[in-house]
Amino acid sequence: MTTTEAKAVIPVLSVQNLTTSFNVDGEWKPVVRDVSFSVAPGETVAIVGESGSGKSVTSLSIMRLLQEGTSRIEGKILLGGHDLLALPEHEMRKVRGNDVSMIFQEPMTSLNPLFTIGDQISEALLCHKDMSAAEAKAETIRLLEKVRIPSAASRFDEYPHRFSGGMRQRVMIAMALASKPKLLIADEPTTALDVTIQGQILDLIKMLQDEEGTSVLFITHDMGVVAEIADRTVVMYRGEQVETGETADIFHRGKHPYTRALLSAVPVLGSMQQYERPLRFPVVNNATGASDTPVEVPDTVAKDKPILEVKNLTKRFDIHSGLFGRVSGRVHAVENVSFDLFAGETLSLVGESGCGKSTTGRAIMRLIEPESGSVRVEGRDVLALDRRQMREMRKSVQMIFQDPFASLNPRMTVGQAIAEPYLEHKMGTSKEAKDIVADMLRKVGLTPDMASRYPHEFSGGQRQRICIARALALQPKVIVADESVSALDVSIKAQVINLMLDLQQSLNLAFLFISHDMAVVERVSHRVAVMYLGEIVEIGPRASVFGNPQHDYTKKLMAAVPVPDPDRRREKRAGAADELKSPIRAADYVVPMREFRTVSDGHLVAV
Repeated sequence: MTTTEAKAVIPVLSVQNLTTSFNVDGEWKPVVRDVSFSVAPGETVAIVGESGSGKSVTSLSIMRLLQEGTSRIEGKILLGGHDLLALPEHEMRKVRGNDVSMIFQEPMTSLNPLFTIGDQISEALLCHKDMSAAEAKAETIRLLEKVRIPSAASRFDEYPHRFSGGMRQRVMIAMALASKPKLLIADEPTTALDVTIQGQILDLIKMLQDEEGTSVLFITHDMGVVAEIADRTVVMYRGEQVETGETADIFHRGKHPYTRALLSAVPVLGSMQQYERPLRFPVVNNATGASDTPVEVPDTVAKDKPILEVKNLTKRFDIHSGLFGRVSGRVHAVENVSFDLFAGETLSLVGESGCGKSTTGRAIMRLIEPESGSVRVEGRDVLALDRRQMREMRKSVQMIFQDPFASLNPRMTVGQAIAEPYLEHKMGTSKEAKDIVADMLRKVGLTPDMASRYPHEFSGGQRQRICIARALALQPKVIVADESVSALDVSIKAQVINLMLDLQQSLNLAFLFISHDMAVVERVSHRVAVMYLGEIVEIGPRASVFGNPQHDYTKKLMAAVPVPDPDRRREKRAGAADELKSPIRAADYVVPMREFRTVSDGHLVAV
């Protein structure tokens, strides 16, 4: 073998027998055990697993970002043949951001809100490269153009809050690539993003990798994303590496039960064609890692009279400017939205962030006051109710929010949190409330003895179950679920959705399911309404909308869903890398009346 050939096979990163432990009550407890893998030049390796599997701790161990004294890293981490664990801290600082860069999950917490994005990227260049401030600015603008930020030169002096989530993540990628690192570690960089923005970020990473030849260590819990981007895959479960191999082999011939369970829990767009009704997700067994078989949900939809009727609902937010705060424009958040929801039915509102779907849910609940339109629950006009009547109405319509931890009072036990609305509405005595709490906890798959615990003692999935139990305590007929599973791991998401489907069947609940995940929406919905710039642009039965999408935006949402097929890994999406257009209009803007064309029975599309 020649010297050149020998160099070619040296991996950029080689992790050997990595064990990371944390000091808990004076005792070292390993959370990552004996993990070994390598990343070759220009290769993408994915570490996949759910929360608690140890994948993020592995990446933080490689970067040596864990707190000294409370953590201990053992084994070898070789970067270009040099052991990072043997370097003193001042040498390690030269490696971070220069030879190895990292993109984190939440860009807003990674960017300093007090500095412009241009200054923050320039700082990385000035720290690691011998260049002047003018040269750093020119290179920063070039990097911003490279990651497809429009009008890069004019946005150099803007602050992070002026960028959308997708654009902030592009800024983080530009910063990570500033010093042309040998290795890029991407820790869940697309989890918090809408499906179309996620697709754009994945395509961007692929394109930059092709151009720069950078190696990528990609950390995720989404097997659909793994199929799109990874050459090889490491599957982690409870701190251990349970399977490693070529991504195609893992997908087609995965041997470990947990690997197969992760794959079976990925909703595949178009897989519902043979089913008429929503389908339960297969659920991972935490002890064995295996999964069960999905079951079609029995139909309980009563199509006689809608339980919720929304007609021409409109909500706008005024924008004030100038010395006297005059109205200079308006955000048209929800515009002439109309739909019916029947008992036992799930209607999904789907679209990207900013399309108005969450505002619609809050306006229905009158958490914000709509401009005009009507909302009727069991025939009663919600918008005409006074404060006392509104409290009474909220017994019939309850809401589950995206972040269960923010929805629960950390100073109240979960038993108190579930009992509070029951007691506030004077539906029974304290003793009866205690019985209701026990019954609700059992209904959502928890045990009555958990009522005395506090929210921080539960996992994310368990906290979401508690929020569902609290919503059910008032025996509602309609539940507005606002992105209620988007932040959850794949198996926890499956469990929570299955729970909602089971409760719908047993209690004849109607769900307004708000989501941006088209694959999940296809799985759980009876009907689907697609929202774009505050308006419903397509609505109809699930099979009709997914089987025969008519509106360009519906097609764009569906095309952006990751396909869990590693054979299509190097394909780029044809869609333009545009973000959602602004819903801001001039103060005197007159909204044109939309007309709808009938595609088939119940399937309407805006023209």
